[in-house]
Amino acid sequence: MTEPDFLRATRTAYDSWAAPYAELFANGLEDFPLDRAMLAAFADFVRTDGGGPVADLGCGPGHVTSLLHSLGLDASGVDLSAEMIAIARTARPDLRFEVGSMTALDLADGGLGGVVARYSIIHTPPERLPGVCAEFHRVLAPGGHLLVAFQAHDDPSELAESFDHKVALAYRWSPDRVAGLLTEAGFTEKARLHRAPTESERAFPQCHLLLSKA
Repeated sequence: MTEPDFLRATRTAYDSWAAPYAELFANGLEDFPLDRAMLAAFADFVRTDGGGPVADLGCGPGHVTSLLHSLGLDASGVDLSAEMIAIARTARPDLRFEVGSMTALDLADGGLGGVVARYSIIHTPPERLPGVCAEFHRVLAPGGHLLVAFQAHDDPSELAESFDHKVALAYRWSPDRVAGLLTEAGFTEKARLHRAPTESERAFPQCHLLLSKA
């Protein structure tokens, strides 16, 4: 099967940015207490509901995967970029990292207790987002949990607005529209965080959606 152009372009861009990107997040999420709180809540739900394995999709250099592990989860990472995965494996040899795409995950149906997609849907063309939502649903066990984070915009009439990302073409999303797509895919929303941007996040609001598989 021919690989879509957007996957090829995103992989190439992140391969070339892997080292500076890893340096940018060397301190993990120390400057993002609300983001950490959402990840902690996600971890609590996963542990309470059986503590199954968790996949950090679009894991980059593995800083979020490592945090999930520290929260008591059996966490592993998946990323499109082989260079990112090489950095993650070197920095965190005790954790599992694999190259892969969230458009077609090499994971069994219903095998996960949780999925985190933190700023990894932003490079997905809008017409392909429903397929990604369906893939999240496929790999999660019944009652499994999903945490999605992305740059947001406030026009509910538009699903996505493109913006000039430092690495590759990216999209800001309507929180209501993304939540609607995930509901259509079989998820139930549990919580939503819509926060103001930090100085390093330009002027874009940030959204986290916490959901469970119905």
